[in-house]
Amino acid sequence: MNLSLYFKKFFSSSQTSGILLIFCVLISLLIANSSAGEAFQGFLDREVGTHLFHLTYPVSIWINDGLMAVFFLLVGLEIKREMVEGELSSFKNASLPIFAAVGGMLVPAVIYTLFNSGTEYSNGWGIPMATDIAFSLAIISMLGKRIPNSIKIFLAALAIVDDLGAILVIAVFYTEQIHWTYLFLSLGVAALLFLLNFLKVTRLIFYIVPGLFLWYFLHHSGIHATIAGVLLAFSIPTNASNVEISPLEKLEHQLHIPVSFFIMPIFALTNTNIAFTSEMVADVTSTLGLGVIFGLVLGKLIGINLFSFIAIKLKLSDLPQNSTWPQMAGVGLLAGIGFTMSIFIALLSFKDDIPIQDEAKFAILIASFLAAVLGFLILRISSKKDMEAIEN
Repeated sequence: MNLSLYFKKFFSSSQTSGILLIFCVLISLLIANSSAGEAFQGFLDREVGTHLFHLTYPVSIWINDGLMAVFFLLVGLEIKREMVEGELSSFKNASLPIFAAVGGMLVPAVIYTLFNSGTEYSNGWGIPMATDIAFSLAIISMLGKRIPNSIKIFLAALAIVDDLGAILVIAVFYTEQIHWTYLFLSLGVAALLFLLNFLKVTRLIFYIVPGLFLWYFLHHSGIHATIAGVLLAFSIPTNASNVEISPLEKLEHQLHIPVSFFIMPIFALTNTNIAFTSEMVADVTSTLGLGVIFGLVLGKLIGINLFSFIAIKLKLSDLPQNSTWPQMAGVGLLAGIGFTMSIFIALLSFKDDIPIQDEAKFAILIASFLAAVLGFLILRISSKKDMEAIEN
C-alpha cells in the first residue's frame, strides 16, 4: 500500500482514534500509580501563560477549558449539520436526544440522592448526571459500520445536551461566584456571532476571532468555558445542500484530525491520572461509591430509555433510523461513562476534602469502566443479531 494512502486511511479511521484514546487512559493510570505520578501531577499543576489579561493558568486548565472548547466546537458543528441536513432535521428525531438527556440527568441524580440524602456526601448529586462525550463516542466508534450512523448521531446529540445540562448545573449550583460583567460581554459576543450569520457572512476568520473573545469572557465569568465552542459552532453558517461546501462543513473537516489524534488523547492522558489507595478501594461500597456507580450505570440506562420510550409513545419523537431498543439500551449504558465531567463535578462538590474526592474519583472510574464494557458488548451483540436477521 502507498505510504500516503496508508496514513490517510489511518487518520480517517474513527476506530483508530478510539483505540488511541483508551491507550492514553491506560498510560495515564500507569503513570499516576508509578514513581513518576507526583512529577506528572506537578507538571499539570504548573502555571503557564501570561499575566497580561489574566491568562496564567495551570496546564490542566489550559487542556480542560482551552483544548476541550475546540472539541466542543467540533461536536457542535456535527450536531448543527445533522439538524440542518441530516438525521436530526425532523422535529421527531431532534427531540429524542433532548428527552433522553433530561431522563439521563434526572434519574441518576435521584438514585444518588436516595443513597446519600442527609449524609456528608449529599452535595455530590450532580456527579452521575454527566456524560463524557469524548470517551462515549470513542467506544461507539470502535464498532465501526456495525452500528447505524443514526445511533452514533443520537449518542453525540444526547451527550452534548447532557453535558450542556451539566454545565448549567455547575453554573447554577456549583459556581461560587458569577462575574456578571464578563457574562454580559459573553452574551454580547454571542449576539454578534449570530448577527454575522444572519447577515450571511461566510469567511471563517470573522467567526473565529470573536469566538476567541467569547471563550475569554466566558472563562472569566465563572461559567465553564467549553460552552463557548458550542455557541460558536451554532453561529457558523451552513446550508441544506450537498453540492456546495459550507463554511461549517469546511471547518468541521479541518478539525477532525487535530481533535481525534491530538486533543482527545491529550485530554485522556491528563484527566485519568488517578492514584489508587487502599482507603479508596475499601470505601467503594460506601453510600458515595454506590450512589455514583448505580447512578451512572443504572441511572443513565433507565433514565435515557424510559424518557425515550415515553416520548415515542406520546408520538413526540421517533426511534433513530434503522435502530432497535437493544441498541438504545447500549447507548444508555455508554452514556454512563462519566469520567472527566463527573470528576470535575466531584472536585467542586467536595472542594475541601481530598479523601472524599479520591473516593468519588475511584467510583467514577469503576462506573465508567462498567458502562463502557457493558454498553460495547450489548451494542456488538445486538448489531450482530440484526445483521444475521437481515441475511436470513
